Amino acid sequence: MKPTSDTIELTIPAKAEYIGVVRLTASGVANRMGYPYDAIEDIKVAISEAITNAVNHAYSEDEEGEVAVRFQLLPDRLEIMVADKGRSFNVNAILEEMKPLDASASLEELSEGGLGLFLIDTLMDQVTFNNDSGIAVIMTKFLQRDEVELHADRIKQSYDRPVGR
Repeated sequence: MKPTSDTIELTIPAKAEYIGVVRLTASGVANRMGYPYDAIEDIKVAISEAITNAVNHAYSEDEEGEVAVRFQLLPDRLEIMVADKGRSFNVNAILEEMKPLDASASLEELSEGGLGLFLIDTLMDQVTFNNDSGIAVIMTKFLQRDEVELHADRIKQSYDRPVGR
């Protein structure tokens, strides 16, 4: 595929029934860029988790909210931003709670909080958070596995990166 820098943006209501629309878009975009099947599935799960977090936590039950999704198609990677303008959360506290799962722990012992973020981090090559106004999760999946090593600082918090909404 010829190098590109296209951008695709979607804005959906903050409702679970619209997650499938974004998953289909992600699948089509990643397939067009040449990602293998397993990577496309990882992207779909990660984007589902990010949107589910926004749907479940950003807005109160009686509040009508939106979730903005931006796909940035770059020659060596796909960057996906999922952003809401709802309630923010303490990113540092969540990141400290995220740790590898203990395989010997029972299901009752596993903490539910942060599992979605743990999945996103596990499935994507790089994850960045911005919580200036609401929350934006920027997830990166590189086309070539060797690109991951060049960007080994996987999860980080970003306050200085502008986020388009």
